[in-house]
Amino acid sequence: MAFVSFLGRIFFVSVFILSAWQEFNEFGVNGGPAAKALKPKFNVFSNHVTTHSGIVVPELEIKYIVAASIALKGLGSLLFIFGSSIGAYLLLLHQLIATPIIYDFYNYEADKGEYSQLFVKFTQNLALFGATLFFIGMKNSIPRRLIKKKAPKSKTV
Repeated sequence: MAFVSFLGRIFFVSVFILSAWQEFNEFGVNGGPAAKALKPKFNVFSNHVTTHSGIVVPELEIKYIVAASIALKGLGSLLFIFGSSIGAYLLLLHQLIATPIIYDFYNYEADKGEYSQLFVKFTQNLALFGATLFFIGMKNSIPRRLIKKKAPKSKTV
């Protein structure tokens, strides 16, 4: 059963590892194509947050956001493979931040083609988020084995 669990974790994080590896290889000086695609979406998201909540999102370099995303996905995946809850929390943090920014279906009309594509990707990432929460819940519900002290043997004469 332990091998099947390990294999399942490898399959689960393959999405994150492959994505992080591709972004890392294309990173370059300016953050690569990921930064180019993220910049307008991040600007729309920060304007949306500012207008609806009044909270001003600080101006950030997009290449640093992409680098942080690569680090969260890479480190979180490696830790998650070995069953670490910290890795799961890192992946959760990445999904929590990246999903509403990248898959902004809420900025499109429902009858547009972009809406459907973005909504499907958003719900897929929501499923990954839920699976990670399930892992954390299962990890925390299993009682840790207590080390039993052996009772000293009585000496016979």
